[in-house]
Amino acid sequence: MVKRSLAFGALSLATLLGLTSPAYAVTLQEKLNALSTFSQPTAAGASSWRAAWQNQGAWADYAFDWSTDLCSTSPDQPLGFDFRMPCRRHDFGYRNYKVVGQFPANKSRIDDAFYYDMKQICSTYSTIPRNTCNGLAWTYYQAVKEFGSLTVTEAQIEQVRRTAEQAAQPADA
Repeated sequence: MVKRSLAFGALSLATLLGLTSPAYAVTLQEKLNALSTFSQPTAAGASSWRAAWQNQGAWADYAFDWSTDLCSTSPDQPLGFDFRMPCRRHDFGYRNYKVVGQFPANKSRIDDAFYYDMKQICSTYSTIPRNTCNGLAWTYYQAVKEFGSLTVTEAQIEQVRRTAEQAAQPADA
């Protein structure tokens, strides 16, 4: 009995240290709890997400989508301010909440976390560059608040292209 207890204790310690993975399927509620923790606009939320991002294998049972296009079509490092990590966490929140069908209810918090992350980067600069950085962060934040839930299809892009080409042709053609 003592040997079995010691073996169980060692296995539990190994699991806590991330040396083994749990032998159970992650529930939707567990996944939502992790997503909530990772998407808080706080230092703790940013820190927990960054630790998970740096050790993605430990989260394999959660089947998270870690892919990113960084800041999409906006510069990732506008004027040299590095917004890549905030964009990664923002993409993570959007993509994973969409997968579980909980995106609309969580979008504003994900956007707020994005703004929080960018402001943390800006806070490392002296006054003048910090003000410029904060202005860029505010602009990026407003853009995702306004346009972050838009989904544009290839067909819609093609339709806009055709319309633009037609508008550019002379009237008598």
